Amino acid sequence: MTEVKRTYRNVETGVKKAARSVDGTDLKDRVGNAGDEARKDLGNLGDDLRRTGRKVTADRDAETSPEPRST
Repeated sequence: MTEVKRTYRNVETGVKKAARSVDGTDLKDRVGNAGDEARKDLGNLGDDLRRTGRKVTADRDAETSPEPRST
C-alpha cells in the first residue's frame, strides 16, 4: 500500500506542477511547487517511519515471544 501512496503523491505533485506552468512560471507557482514537494516528501517519510516501526515491533515480538508455561 505504501508504494501505491508514494506513486499517487508523485503523480499528484507532477500534475499540479504541470498545471501551474501552463501560463508561465512566477514566484507564486514556485512557492506552490515547493509546498507540494515538501508535503509529498513528508508523507513518504511518514509512511517509511511507520513501516520501519512496524518491522522493529514485529522483530522485537518475535525475539521475546513468551515460552509456553507448564501447568
